[in-house]
Amino acid sequence: MKVMAIVLAAGQGKRMKSKLYKVLHQVCGKPMLGHVLQTVREAECERTVVVVGHGAEAVKAYVGGSAEFVLQEKQLGTGHAVMQTEELLAGEDGTTVLLYGDTPLVTSGTIQALLDIHARTKAAATVLTAIMPNPHGLGRIIRDEAGRVQRIVEQKDCTPEQTAINEINTGMYCFDNRKLFEALKLVTNDNAQGEYYLTDVLEILNQTGETVEAYCAPDFAEGIGVNDRVGLAEAEQLMRERIVRRHQVEGVTVIDPLSTYIEADVVIGADTVLHPGTYLRGVTKVGEDCVIGPNADITDTTIGSGVTVKHSVIAESEIGDTSAVGPFANLRPGSKLGAGCKIGDFVELKNTELGDGSKVSHLSYVGDAKVGKDVNIGCGAITVNYDGFNKSLTEIGDDAFVGSNVNLIAPVKVGEGAYIVAGSTITKDVPAGDMAIARERQVNKTGYAEKIRGRAKAKKENAKKN
Repeated sequence: MKVMAIVLAAGQGKRMKSKLYKVLHQVCGKPMLGHVLQTVREAECERTVVVVGHGAEAVKAYVGGSAEFVLQEKQLGTGHAVMQTEELLAGEDGTTVLLYGDTPLVTSGTIQALLDIHARTKAAATVLTAIMPNPHGLGRIIRDEAGRVQRIVEQKDCTPEQTAINEINTGMYCFDNRKLFEALKLVTNDNAQGEYYLTDVLEILNQTGETVEAYCAPDFAEGIGVNDRVGLAEAEQLMRERIVRRHQVEGVTVIDPLSTYIEADVVIGADTVLHPGTYLRGVTKVGEDCVIGPNADITDTTIGSGVTVKHSVIAESEIGDTSAVGPFANLRPGSKLGAGCKIGDFVELKNTELGDGSKVSHLSYVGDAKVGKDVNIGCGAITVNYDGFNKSLTEIGDDAFVGSNVNLIAPVKVGEGAYIVAGSTITKDVPAGDMAIARERQVNKTGYAEKIRGRAKAKKENAKKN
């Protein structure tokens, strides 16, 4: 049977008090809507329609071609939102799953279980429910003796007995698609809000003798909708705990889960250890047997196996197997390290490639450079890559040695096995195997230090007299 999805994402989200449209606020590095659409894909829905309203263009730009769109120009309730999809979906046979763009914690496993019970019971509608520790303000699920859903009663309409019920409506459902749109034709806005409620569809289906079932989510957090910044932070915490737990189950050691931040799309190999203060963001991939942190902030980076990174910031880079980075290194976008490289304290790399075994150990800047294998770049060395107008390339061949406090004025090439003496400023290419010295000859002036001190002392005494 064909499975389709409708994702409601038209609400303005005034309580967020933000210029950013609500469903585009991020939870663990991904917009809330992105989490929901990933869940839909993982549940193997063949067709997805997103209902947009406020911020429609921003939502369309984010989603791109991965879904179809309909516009709800006026927000007149959840039933009205679904009505906007009629032209696209009403004629389809199959099952339609309904979700919300602000429920990032719902999982594909739960949606698949919802679909399974819906198919097994041949229901016209199946409600996703949850057992809430504090259900105040939420619609209660009223079941009959057979356990089937009779109706949903909102908090304000509950009797004292119904108020004690802690099974709530998450607002997510699956429907027989044709029966959904037939029932929607009977939904009216004859209520205090003047809106069309999707919950009325369930009552209509019950009244016509159709079966309405329910599936209770294993984790109440899956039903949480984010309405304000407080809810956003709560969703972030819950998802972060879920992500950390998943990696732990897959063989990653997380020393302190409460101080470790892993975004949703990060991949980590077994036997890697994450120390406190670690941030893994974006599409970062970390290999096996690594030690990351403490205090490592890594974004959109691919890290090999056996790598150590501590007290460092890395973005949009690649790090080969068994390399070491830090402490206090900054790898900017375009940095690429081969296997067995070492980047030490207070070293900055930008758009630079290092071959296997090369080292930049202390207090150096290497930008816009191509460095060969087994190169040693000494303390304080700098590739002078910018002349105020253009960025230029520095090339260093295999087995070269660059001494401390060397300036390489790009564009310049240092040949294979070349040796550059400490303190040199190199403005011309250095051929392979050559040694380059580019500094003033040292001159010692006998006794001159005492003359300098004398002048300074006399100047100080004159200042006191005046």
